[in-house]
Amino acid sequence: MVYDHHKRELQTKSTDIQHNYHDLILSVQHVHLDHNNCLETIAVKGKASKLKSLADKLIAIKGVKHGELVMTSKK
Repeated sequence: MVYDHHKRELQTKSTDIQHNYHDLILSVQHVHLDHNNCLETIAVKGKASKLKSLADKLIAIKGVKHGELVMTSKK
């Protein structure tokens, strides 16, 4: 997801949500795109319904400019 890092409480809200879904999260990568924007890539593994719930909550945080859940099967 791409977000404005100046938005108050965004990072705290994101971290709180991620902690609530800790069993699904494999890794998180944080990249500073420019002075205002950050990119966070979160690798997850689990049931599609739970992954969608996590993604929906993260994308809904005020200040998130773009977010998308991309899934694949292990078949």
